[in-house]
Amino acid sequence: MRFEGDSLIPADPDTVWQGLNDPEVLQRAIPGCTAMERTGDAEFTATVVARVGPVSATFKGKVELADLNPPVSYTLRGRGQGGPAGFAKGQAQIALAPEGDGTRLTYIADVDVGGKLASVGGRLIQGVARKNADEFFAAFSRVLTGEEAVETAL
Repeated sequence: MRFEGDSLIPADPDTVWQGLNDPEVLQRAIPGCTAMERTGDAEFTATVVARVGPVSATFKGKVELADLNPPVSYTLRGRGQGGPAGFAKGQAQIALAPEGDGTRLTYIADVDVGGKLASVGGRLIQGVARKNADEFFAAFSRVLTGEEAVETAL
């Protein structure tokens, strides 16, 4: 399956790049992420609880960053196992470009899913992926601008 999208992040490209490479920022921004750890210069492991229709599972996986061109672009490659729920693997091209006072982040991702996860259908998976991407970018923006701390304090 192919996913494409973009989001305007209210921070300069260097700040966005740093956030995209900070496991603490990513853990706070990725929906359902319960653990994120740097395991190498350009590698992370993550644990994410995900629900797609009737299928719910805890996915454990590895993410690798390649083709690094700071703070302009990189390729993200990942694979996650969700036990009986199945697996997800894929890669995404991420690009950052200054736009006004912020940064336009664009992505093109190709993802393959298997197991019970694949049985729920592509349309449902794409809908959940779009919702999770929107939630990620909203949370990522809040974390980078410091709004998250204000919201959780209220």
